[in-house]
Amino acid sequence: MQIRDLPHTDPGQPDVRSGFRFLVWLFRCQLGGQAKALGWGTLHMGMIASLPVLMGMAIDAVVDESGRRLALTGALLLVAALLMAFADTMLHRTAVTNWITAAARVQQLLARRTASLGGVLTRRVAAGEVVKVSTGDVEKIGWFVESFSRFAAAVVVTVSVCGGLIWYEPRLGLLVAGGVAAVVLSVFPLLPAAIRRAEFERGKSGRAAELASDTVAGLRVLRGIGGEELFLDRYRRASQEMRAASVRNARMWSLIDAVQVVMPGLLLIAVVWQGATLARDGRLGAGELVTVYGAVTFLLFPLRLFTETAMAFTFSRPSARRAVRVLGLLREGRGGAGDREGVDGSALEGPTGDLTDPATGLRARAGRLTAVVCGAPDYAERLAERIGGHPALPGEEGSALLGGVALDEIPLERARAAVLVQDKDPVLLSGTLAELLDVPASGRVDAEAALRAARCQDVLEALSRATADGSREPMRGVLTERARSLSGGQRQRLALARSLLTDPEVLVLDEPTSAVDAHTEAGIARGLRELRAGRTTVVFTSSPLMLDQADEVVFVRDGAVAAVGPHRELLRAAPAYRAVVTRETETVQLAEESA
Repeated sequence: MQIRDLPHTDPGQPDVRSGFRFLVWLFRCQLGGQAKALGWGTLHMGMIASLPVLMGMAIDAVVDESGRRLALTGALLLVAALLMAFADTMLHRTAVTNWITAAARVQQLLARRTASLGGVLTRRVAAGEVVKVSTGDVEKIGWFVESFSRFAAAVVVTVSVCGGLIWYEPRLGLLVAGGVAAVVLSVFPLLPAAIRRAEFERGKSGRAAELASDTVAGLRVLRGIGGEELFLDRYRRASQEMRAASVRNARMWSLIDAVQVVMPGLLLIAVVWQGATLARDGRLGAGELVTVYGAVTFLLFPLRLFTETAMAFTFSRPSARRAVRVLGLLREGRGGAGDREGVDGSALEGPTGDLTDPATGLRARAGRLTAVVCGAPDYAERLAERIGGHPALPGEEGSALLGGVALDEIPLERARAAVLVQDKDPVLLSGTLAELLDVPASGRVDAEAALRAARCQDVLEALSRATADGSREPMRGVLTERARSLSGGQRQRLALARSLLTDPEVLVLDEPTSAVDAHTEAGIARGLRELRAGRTTVVFTSSPLMLDQADEVVFVRDGAVAAVGPHRELLRAAPAYRAVVTRETETVQLAEESA
C-alpha cells in the first residue's frame, strides 16, 4: 500500500472488542508494510552494529602494520556507510507510509461510522470527543503503528549483538545481555502509572475540546444572552486542568527518560571496567576492546527505541479504546442487521409504499403530499427523525414502516435511498453552488427545476456577484462556511433545493419555510406540490400556506394522531388543531372545546 493509493478502497471491518484487539487488527491489515519496515530497519541497525567490528579490524590492521587489511577494512566501512544511509532512507519512507496509511484507515472507518449513525452519533458521544478521536487519537494510533516496526528491528539486532558478544567473549557477553535486560525491565514498573496519567490527560483534553466546540457552536446565542464570560471561565478551568494533567504526565516521562539515561550509563561503565580488566590481563587486544566498547555504545540506540515504543504504546492504548467506542456504535434497530449489512457502501433500492409510524398511528400515503402538525415543536423534530428511519429512543416503539418494512431493520443504504429527512437546521458546506448541488440524485429532477421550486431566484442573483472568476455564473458562485454570507431564509431555500434535487422516494421536511416571508412561502408550497407530484412527501409545519397545499393533514397531539383530513375541514371540525395553526390563546381553545 502506497500513499498515492489512498484512500483505501475498502478500509475493512475492524475488531472493536477492545482497543488492543483493534491495534492488532490494524497490524494485520498492513503486514506487507510492516515486513518492509522490519527488513529495512534490520539492515540499517545491522550496518550500524557492524561499524564497531570494522573499527576494531582497522585498529588491529594498524597494530599489525598491514596496509592491505587496512585498505580492505576501509572499503568495507564505505560499503557499510552507503548501505546504512540507503537503508535509513527506505526505513523512514516505509515507516511514515505505515503511519499515514494506518491513520487514513482509521479516519475512513470513523467517517463511515459517522455517516452510518447520522444524527444518532451526537446523542451518544459528544461532538468534541468525536473531533478529538478523529485528529489527536488517530495520530497517536498511527505513531504506534509506525514505531513498532522499528522496535521489532531493534529487538532482532539487539539479540544478535548480545548473542555475538556471548560467543566472542562469554563473560562480557553475559554482562551486556544482563545489563540490557535490566535496562529494559527498569521501565516496566513505571508504565502502569504512565498509562493512567496519559488516560487522565486525554480525558481532560477531550473535555476541553468538547467545551470549545460547544461554545463556538452556540456563540451567537451566548452573545445574545451575555453568556460569553461564563463559558469562557468554564473553558479556562478546563484548560488549566488539562495543563496540570499534562505537566503531571510529562513528569512521569521525564522520570522514565532519566532511568533510561542512568541505567545504560551504569552498563557502559561496567562493560568498560570489565573490558579494561580483560585487556590488562592480555585476554583482549586493543582492537577487540574497541569492538566491545563500540557494540555496547551501539546498544544505547535500540534501547532508546524501546522507550519510544513504550511511550507510543502508552498513548495509543487509550486512543484506540476511544476510537473503538465510536466505531462500536450501532444503529439500535430491533434486528440490528441493517447496520451490519449496510456497511459495504453498496447502492441498494429501498422499499416503497405507505409510510406509517406505529407509535403515533401516522400514515403518509404513497405519492401524496402529507402535512403533519404537532403541538410541541420538539416532538415534531423527534417524530421527523423516527419516520426517517432513525432508531427509536428508549421507551419508544420501533421505527417507521415503509410499505410494511421496518426502516431500522434494513441496511442503512436502503433506508436512506428510500427516505430523506431534512431537519430544521441543515448544514451547507463551503464551496460553489455547483459543488453544493453535486449530490446523489435520481436524475428525474434537474438543478434548475429544484432551484425554481424552492424560489431561489434572489439567491442566484446574489451568488452571481460572488463568483471567484468574475463570470457571474450563479453555479460558480462561492458559498462561505455554512453559507453565512446568505440570510437565514436564503440558506433554508438552498437546502430545500438540494433535497428536491435528490428526488427520493419519500422526502421528509421539518419546517422548511420557517425563515421566509409569506409571499415566498406560498410560492414554495406550490412549487413543492408540483415538483413532488407522484412522490411521497411529508412536511412538518404549522403554516396555513403550506397546509392548504397538502393532500392530507395529520394532527398529532399527546403522542398520537388526533385528527386527519384537509386543512380547511380540520379548521372547522378540530378546535385544538385550529388553536395550533392560528395561534389562538389557551382560553379560547378551552372555551371552544367545552362548547
